[in-house]
Amino acid sequence: MGSLFRSEEMTLCQLFLQSEAAYACVSELGELGLVQFRDLNPDVNAFQRKFVNEVRRCDEMERKLRFLEKEIKKDGIPMLDTGDNPDAPVPREMIDLEATFEKLENEMKEVNGNTEALKRNYLELTELKHILRKTQTFFEEAEIHHVQAMHDPSLTEENFGLLGEEQSHRAGQALRLGFVAGVIVREKIPAFERMLWRVCRGNVFLRQAEIDTPLEDPVTGDQVNKSVFIIFFQGEQLKSRVKKICEGFRATLYPCPETPAERREMAIGVMTRIEDLNTVLGQTQDHRHRVLVAAARNIKIWFIKVRKIKAIYYTLNMLNLDVTQKCLIAECWCPVQDLDRIQQALRRGTERSGSSVPSILNRMKTKEVPPTYNRNNKFTQGFQNIIDAYGISTYQEVNPAPWAIISFPFLFAVMFGDFGHGFIMFLVGLYLVTREKQLQAQKINNEIFDMFFGGRYIILLMGFFSMYTGLIYNDIFSKSVKLFDSSWDPHDPQTNLRYTAGTLNGSVSLTLDPNVSFIKGGPYPFGLDPVWALSSNKITALNSFKMKLSVIFGVSQMALGVVLSIVNHRFFNRKLDIYCGFIPQVIFLISIFGYLVCEIFIKWIIFTVKDAPTAPNLLIGLIQMFLFQTEEKNIWYSGQRGFQAFLVVLAGICVPWMWLIKPLYQRHQQKHGQPSVM
Repeated sequence: MGSLFRSEEMTLCQLFLQSEAAYACVSELGELGLVQFRDLNPDVNAFQRKFVNEVRRCDEMERKLRFLEKEIKKDGIPMLDTGDNPDAPVPREMIDLEATFEKLENEMKEVNGNTEALKRNYLELTELKHILRKTQTFFEEAEIHHVQAMHDPSLTEENFGLLGEEQSHRAGQALRLGFVAGVIVREKIPAFERMLWRVCRGNVFLRQAEIDTPLEDPVTGDQVNKSVFIIFFQGEQLKSRVKKICEGFRATLYPCPETPAERREMAIGVMTRIEDLNTVLGQTQDHRHRVLVAAARNIKIWFIKVRKIKAIYYTLNMLNLDVTQKCLIAECWCPVQDLDRIQQALRRGTERSGSSVPSILNRMKTKEVPPTYNRNNKFTQGFQNIIDAYGISTYQEVNPAPWAIISFPFLFAVMFGDFGHGFIMFLVGLYLVTREKQLQAQKINNEIFDMFFGGRYIILLMGFFSMYTGLIYNDIFSKSVKLFDSSWDPHDPQTNLRYTAGTLNGSVSLTLDPNVSFIKGGPYPFGLDPVWALSSNKITALNSFKMKLSVIFGVSQMALGVVLSIVNHRFFNRKLDIYCGFIPQVIFLISIFGYLVCEIFIKWIIFTVKDAPTAPNLLIGLIQMFLFQTEEKNIWYSGQRGFQAFLVVLAGICVPWMWLIKPLYQRHQQKHGQPSVM
């Protein structure tokens, strides 16, 4: 029986495909998605298989598409995704795709290379422009300082005094200083200055100024802050040292004329070249944008086509060639229920290829365990994913997913019982469910959103059950609400008289005795009485209540798993597992946990608020049950000590029963050469 309750019945089939029709047939089977191929060449290296060259060509096409995708994302161009699922291209179309991708890649590489070269030239010219401007400012400031020194006698006398007689003799002679100018990254300036000072022993003069606007790196595209510098020195030895230091700090040196007229003339030429480069760069960027926009329209479709081609050839590598080298032989697992659809797919593939010889499908008998295939829809798929995350069921075992559809969101709600928060979760799930088609069409590429959208029905049910348990707990945004009148009426436990308003307003805390104050004749109509929100022992009372509920639900969940195991044992006719697994498990579960659940219900039914001080403690009673020492206050009925001792002994017998009898019996069967009975 193939259904959600149990995995599909599978069969091993053998396919005989003509060489010219194999590609089309595998393509049709892939679109159908109901076939799992077996590798008939497990000992053959992946690089020695028949279609390895085609797989490599697909890998190369994928690489080119990833390169184009990266360039498209780099320019922020939206990629058109219509949601179409094109069929796998025919093999001859693969050549056209390769040519298209090769042309686009070469064109993009050429454009990128030209753009990088143009940007590098633009950067150099821009840096040179700033150097000419800043150095002109440096020289003008030096000229102004020199004029001031010539007209200020105090500065002149000071200079002559400092120079001494020998240097005073040379004062009228022109002092020839060399200089270099360049650009360096702004962060390196302090270290650059220290290195110049130490290596040149203070015999150089450095001036630097920051470039106001960041410059674009032509390789990475990052914005870099740089500074212009000019270094004055005397002698070829210092010039050599300065250039080596500049080279070590990756500073770029530029030629700078000595006279203002030459600097002005060079600046005019630089500005003209920058304008020309701007024009060429704009045209290059426009061409690049047009190429990428055209590629963005089809790149999603191209990815699908290339991946389908690759998957087909990867599958064909699993097939065997017959002796005549004209037929490919495949083995695959198929659902029995879908054999007719598989036959139709093979016929369509044969017709598409134009082959005159039909493909043949034969069912094979095998003792191998088939793979597990659970048929799901959009509602059950999320729950099936949760089950598969813990482990996939063996072939044709009972599928736990149908029970998880209710138990998983309900047990979540038991822990997350709040009507307000549950209502918000319910609305989020409802929005995702009602607008699933529109959201799917948007193709939102976000991992977190995909996770939430895939579990939209789980979120919807978790929110619904959380609203229910929130009403049971009387918890709405962590606040209690008075839906009905409270069943408690405050009375003084000493006088049995109702508390007066003055007593209630003037007291910090009052004790409500259930025997006196719980007098309205019945429990709260639905959920928890709101008066518990005012009590100081609310947490103690609710923890006791929720602990008992948790025990009941947990034991029920374990009992469900044990009951489902008997369904599997009977389906597979495993009598030994029934006698050595199911029966001792049921006895053990009932002896300990089933007895505890019965005690919980009996305590709720028999003991009233008047019996609260004398009611037995379940936790202490369970501990004493294993110690064979039950106190008098925990005795409920006559013969309780003997009955509880019998249950503990019975549970203890079940442990070796489950662990030892089955392996010992199977060992005995193997020794005597008898077939093992599972």
